[in-house]
Amino acid sequence: MPIKIPRNLPAYDALKNEQVFVMTEERAEGQDIRPLKVAILNLMPTTIDTEIQLLRLLGNTPLQVDITFLRMGSHDSKNAPPGHLERFYVSARDVIRQGLRFDGLILTGAPVETLDFEEVDYWDELIEMIDYSINNIFSTMHICWGAQAALYRHYKIPKHGLNKKLFGIFPHGVSESYSPLFRGFDDEFLAPQSRHTASCRDSIAKEPLLTIRSETAEAGIFIATAREGREIYVTGHLEYDPLTLDREYRRDLGRGLAIEVPKNYYPDDDPGNPPVVRWRAHAHLFFSNWLNFVYQETPYNLKEL
Repeated sequence: MPIKIPRNLPAYDALKNEQVFVMTEERAEGQDIRPLKVAILNLMPTTIDTEIQLLRLLGNTPLQVDITFLRMGSHDSKNAPPGHLERFYVSARDVIRQGLRFDGLILTGAPVETLDFEEVDYWDELIEMIDYSINNIFSTMHICWGAQAALYRHYKIPKHGLNKKLFGIFPHGVSESYSPLFRGFDDEFLAPQSRHTASCRDSIAKEPLLTIRSETAEAGIFIATAREGREIYVTGHLEYDPLTLDREYRRDLGRGLAIEVPKNYYPDDDPGNPPVVRWRAHAHLFFSNWLNFVYQETPYNLKEL
């Protein structure tokens, strides 16, 4: 939540320059407050696990957040429990037809990264939603393959395969510590990565509308933004819970796939040891910062988007 202080207090300008959320007394007196409306387009096969992971982070705020779960109506999910999507989700095309607007949207990853974008069976519906988000959602956070898909749709940035799966917990740096999304972050922080592909870094760096906010030499770009935070592209999975990488590792082993032990995850790199969580604090901070940013900047009347 923002702090309310007099505009002429000497600390006001210093905090404002650091992107700390401050509000003048005059603005606070005339402010209308309503719940934030956030949609989650959940493309992950671990439907309920992903719901819990994201809601855990979105719930760590004093703000009231109304959640709407979205699905691809053109895709028949084989992983969600019977009747779950019909009961708790609405299709993206229904949202578009009804002209619904949201303060925020989270577009998750999906297990289709080795396919060409156009080969994904729900690609047409997905790009309709990606296009719709530009004028009808204040800020969209795209995660992993969702980030690759939106970068391709918005900026024609291609993805390419990696020599081996980027898998584990990796350190990332912060390019701009005063960005509202990174308020309170350390200079270096850890985050999970789990992907076989990456969007072309050179293309991202050359695109004048995109800003690289966080990256590392080993894992590449972690977060890029556009339109002053209205588009957020996250290549990894801050939302992962302690055992997500463990489940992925053992799943792939069970399938006979060539998979290495996730890096920096198990103590002594021994899968017999329980993993130690070292990214939880920054995950909560990042999502809280995003919600606070949306709360501060989105119009009270969503029709003004």
